[in-house]
Amino acid sequence: MADREKVAHLLRRATFGPTAEEVDAAESKGPAATLDALFSPAAPDAGAARTPLPKLGPVVNEKTDRVEQIRVIGAWWLDRMVQADHQVHEKLTFFWHGHWATSADKVKSGPLMLAQQQTLFRTALGDFATQVHAMLRDPALIVWLDGQKNTDKAPNENLARELMELFTLGVGHYTEQDVRAGARALTGWVVDTKTGKATLNPKRHDDQPKTILGKTGNFDADGFADILLSQPAGPEFIVQRLWLRYCSDAPVPQPVLDRAKTQPTTAAMLRELLSADGHTELVKQPVEWLAGALRQLQIRPGELNDNQRKQLASGLTQLGQVPLRPPSVGGWPAGAAWLTTSATQARIKLAQTLAARAPQPVLDRLKAVPPPQRPAALARLLVVDRFTDRTVAALTPAANDTRRLLTLGLASPEYAVC
Repeated sequence: MADREKVAHLLRRATFGPTAEEVDAAESKGPAATLDALFSPAAPDAGAARTPLPKLGPVVNEKTDRVEQIRVIGAWWLDRMVQADHQVHEKLTFFWHGHWATSADKVKSGPLMLAQQQTLFRTALGDFATQVHAMLRDPALIVWLDGQKNTDKAPNENLARELMELFTLGVGHYTEQDVRAGARALTGWVVDTKTGKATLNPKRHDDQPKTILGKTGNFDADGFADILLSQPAGPEFIVQRLWLRYCSDAPVPQPVLDRAKTQPTTAAMLRELLSADGHTELVKQPVEWLAGALRQLQIRPGELNDNQRKQLASGLTQLGQVPLRPPSVGGWPAGAAWLTTSATQARIKLAQTLAARAPQPVLDRLKAVPPPQRPAALARLLVVDRFTDRTVAALTPAANDTRRLLTLGLASPEYAVC
C-alpha cells in the first residue's frame, strides 16, 4: 500500500472524513507523523471555536419547545463534527454517544442531553474510569435507565444491568445476583430537571452490605464502579468495541488486544488499534457518511438556512441514525445493516441535496480536468482510493454535469465504505 493510501485509510478511520487537502498534507508527513499529529494536535481547535455551544431558549410550550431544543442541539453537533480540527476527539465523542446510548425521546430535555454530550467530550480521550464515574452521575443517563425509580424500597435493575452488560464488562461476566446487588448500590439518585443536577438522596439509598462480583461491602455508586473497573474483562470489552467501530468487524487479533488493553487511556487504546494490522472494510455509519461529505464539499451546516438544515436532519432520519436519538440502549447497528435498499435510496436523495449545495470552487476543481479524467478527480476529492470499472462506467456519462457527477460519487458503493 502506497503512503497516500495508508494515510488516507488512517484519516478515514480516525476522522469523520478527510478532505483531499488533509490527505495531501498527511502524505507529505508520512503515516507515523500523521498519527502523531492526530493524537497530539499542535494548535488549539479553531474549528470548534467557530461552533460555540448553542444557547437554548426557555421552555414555554412543553411539547414544541423541548422538540426544538433537541433539534437545535442536533444541528449544532453536526456543525461541530464538520468544523472541528481535532477530529479524533470529535469522532470519539460520537463513539461514546453510541456506547452510552441515551435517547432524547425518553429524556425529553435539551439541557440534559447537551450536558451529557459535554461530559462525553470531556472524558472521551482519557482514562475510562473517570468516564464511568461521571456517567453514573449523568442526569440524562439516570432518566434514560430509570435511575430515579431505583430506591431502597423498590430497586430498579435497568441501570445496573446495562452498566455491566453494555457499558463496562459485556455478557457473561456477571450474574443475576450481581445485577440485583448493583442495583442496590445505585439506589437513591434523583434528577432535578429544573437545575439539571443529579444528587443522592440518602433516604432512598440502600446503605446495607452488598456482594458484587465476589466483593462484599456497603457499596454506593462509586464503590460499584470501582469493582467493575477492577475486572480484567473491562479493558478487553472496550478494546473490542473500539475495534468494531474503527477497524474491523472481525475479532481483534490477540496480540493487538494484548497491547491495546494495557493502555492507560482511551486515546492510547485507539492509537494502538489504528496503527495495528488486521483492518478490514467497514461500512460508514450515516452520520459519518454525511459529516465526511460535508467536509469534502466545503459545506458548513451552520451556514445553511433553516430549511436546508432540516433537509440534512430529514436525510439522517431516513438513513436511520439521528444524533441524540439512538434506537435503544444498545446503540446503533454496524456493518451491512446500513446497506438496505431503503438506505441506498435515502443516500441518493441526500447526495442530490449535497451536490446542489456544493460551492463553485468544488465544481471548478472537477471542471479543471478533461471530462475523461473527472471520475479520477472525483475519487481524489472524495478520498476514495479508486472507483471500480463498473462505477467509472456509471460516472463517465455524467462527466460534463459536475453536480450529477458529485451525486453519483457520493451514492457510489466505494463511498459507502471506508
